[in-house]
Amino acid sequence: MSTTTLIKSGTLITASETFTADILVQGEKIAAIGQELDVQDAEIIDASGKLIMPGGIDPHVHLALPMFDTISSDDHYTGHKAAAFGGTTTALDFVVQEPQGFAHSVDIWRRKAEIAAIDYGFHMNLTHFDEQVGREIPSLVEMGITTLKVFTAYNGRLRLPDGDIFQAMRIAKDHGMLTMLHAENGDVIDVLVEETLAAGHTTPEWHARTRPAWGAVEAALRGFALAAETGAPLYLVHMNVAGEVDMLHYARQRGIKVMGETCSQYLFFTEDHLRRADGAKWICSPPMRTEADNARLWDGIADGTIQVMGTDHCPFFFDGTKPILYEEEEIAIPGKELGAQDFTKIPNGLPGIQDRMPILWTEGVVKGRITPNQFVAMMSTNPAKIFGLYPRKGALLPGSDADIVIWDPERVVDYGVAMSHQRTDYSLYEGWELKGYPEKVYLRGELIIDGEEWLGAPGKGMYLHRTPNAEIL
Repeated sequence: MSTTTLIKSGTLITASETFTADILVQGEKIAAIGQELDVQDAEIIDASGKLIMPGGIDPHVHLALPMFDTISSDDHYTGHKAAAFGGTTTALDFVVQEPQGFAHSVDIWRRKAEIAAIDYGFHMNLTHFDEQVGREIPSLVEMGITTLKVFTAYNGRLRLPDGDIFQAMRIAKDHGMLTMLHAENGDVIDVLVEETLAAGHTTPEWHARTRPAWGAVEAALRGFALAAETGAPLYLVHMNVAGEVDMLHYARQRGIKVMGETCSQYLFFTEDHLRRADGAKWICSPPMRTEADNARLWDGIADGTIQVMGTDHCPFFFDGTKPILYEEEEIAIPGKELGAQDFTKIPNGLPGIQDRMPILWTEGVVKGRITPNQFVAMMSTNPAKIFGLYPRKGALLPGSDADIVIWDPERVVDYGVAMSHQRTDYSLYEGWELKGYPEKVYLRGELIIDGEEWLGAPGKGMYLHRTPNAEIL
């Protein structure tokens, strides 16, 4: 590819502005933005009638994650490839905390990600805390990791007591780090699961019924209380229930440094989907809720209470006994059939990394729920700011990485697994008609998606060393 590219006459959409201009890309960076740019020896791309946006940033993915007796079916190549087809050029994954320490844990994930196809960074799961761990937390910043994720659920595996979370948040604050919270009530979940299995209830809807919404609401408020007491910022992940929006609004109105993320699945699906014959497809944690919760989450997006749209992408096969064809090779990975007789054994997770931007464009922008500028803010600019990547990422500015999506707002697609590059055997959005879809996607100036053609490759992605003391929106 030419090292100089001139994208002409597109409509640029940023988090705050919409205007027509040319973009000059030199090497990996945006060199200039202006009217009627004329550059010798540049490759000219006519973007008339098209929209130009910064590449999407998915701040919440789980690639090659071991779970139960299997592993999430997308790795750091297949998941990244799928992301790119949906307009996402940066993804942030979660490192599993190992007993040997943070450096060892990060090294495992860096080796997994050697096949990365888009740019990537890491959060650190904090699932064990003691004085030694506390002393090691600042070393994460030196590794480019500025975020800790803590859990109030998964007793005996991932959960930290509130006192440990409190101490970790104080350390994080002192080093310019952000704490991320998975908010559910692990104690209540354990009681309900035991009672439910004893009563002989094993079908997928009981996954949702044993993880009550009020547990998420009270755990969210508990997290916000810890943020208020420590003065440390807190980011609530995968919001799925109306009460979390209410609690986030309550805390933000009182000046507490808290922010929130939801995921596309929580805007469209409900517990009723788990009652279907193929209900295991919708099993994730936290679970689907109700139509009223869907509506309140949309309200929180529209009014800015919620800042970010992630995916919690963690796919599994619906039937891992039957292979699919992926890049001309047959592959089958054990999946949700593992829990056919017991909902507690169904791997928790969904595909979504490719779906996020096309689905939310149609359902959000085209249907008038949000503006194009809000779309760019939630998909790209806000996560770049919150996670210490701005203005290198999430921006159309001279000096920013040339992560650019040329979007065709008139293209109509019949969406579903046939269009999906997610390495699994189903799509949550099978048969949905979408209007608006990526036409070309550039990663640091290199064209990696051209229509339906994949031009990327394993190892093209770059590890992002994120900076501390990022913005609190």
